[in-house]
Amino acid sequence: MEDTIIIAETERLILRRYKRDDIQDLFEYLSDEEVVKYEPYKPHTLDEAKEALEWRIGTDEMIAVELKNSHKMIGNVYMGKRDFEALEIGFVFNRNYWGHGYAGESCKALSGLAFSNGVHRIYAECDPNNKRSWKLLEALGFQREAHFRKNVYFWRDEAGKAIWKDTYVYAKLNDGTSINSSISGS
Repeated sequence: MEDTIIIAETERLILRRYKRDDIQDLFEYLSDEEVVKYEPYKPHTLDEAKEALEWRIGTDEMIAVELKNSHKMIGNVYMGKRDFEALEIGFVFNRNYWGHGYAGESCKALSGLAFSNGVHRIYAECDPNNKRSWKLLEALGFQREAHFRKNVYFWRDEAGKAIWKDTYVYAKLNDGTSINSSISGS
């Protein structure tokens, strides 16, 4: 059994580093077409999920989200370091656990922890069609700062032409308040 490196805990969740035991749970959500619909990758095969797991184990930017009551890993939050004391946040969760507040609880705890450690700004980029994602960001107090039109593409059509997409950019600044309420998960 591997040692578990815990980043934070909330009332219902353990936010931790990935471990090799996570392969089935990771494959379960990375292989789901609906889950990865707005991600820059297609649904994963088991071998691709194994490669993704190795990368996740080797980075401190991917944080696994585990249910305290069952110890099932249900998703992840991405916290990537950026210039000027900023972090980029992102999240991907198993569809079977959508609508229960787990993504919000995770992001709130990790944002509070980052701000308490001196991070100045946390931002997120999302597809305007991914309403669940940007509604969650707004509920967490992030403000929409930009709507970039046709600024990125992940895929090309049959003729090789880029399939351009819009991007919303949301951000939240460190206001210096206490994080005690953030970590409680309430």
